[in-house]
Amino acid sequence: MARRQDGPWLDDAAGRLVRPYTVSGGRTRPTAALDLLSLVMATGTVPQTHLGPEHALALGLCDGPTSVAEVAAHLRLPAVVTKVLLSDLVDCGALTARAPRFHHTPTDRSLLEAVLDGLRRRL
Repeated sequence: MARRQDGPWLDDAAGRLVRPYTVSGGRTRPTAALDLLSLVMATGTVPQTHLGPEHALALGLCDGPTSVAEVAAHLRLPAVVTKVLLSDLVDCGALTARAPRFHHTPTDRSLLEAVLDGLRRRL
């Protein structure tokens, strides 16, 4: 018996019932330049075109600045598929995207340790 989990179109035994390439319409390249650390945020504009349920879920996750990686994790989709979905939302004006800001020391050890600690807590 299929049972819906946290993400869209999931089944306990089978996993994702709709394959990721179907969610993105077979597209593998986003039209907007998005990095995993890019921040996306809803503009409040309602998309005028019909978008899929994953688009709506992604848009709902972006009330405040949210990284592409976070959206992908919540949707349980590969990053490239998430980038395509978010790119669609940027293109229709429903999201804004900001490139990540890098400091002179992008491999700050304390930052990496904090991220690792946060990931361990979620497991």
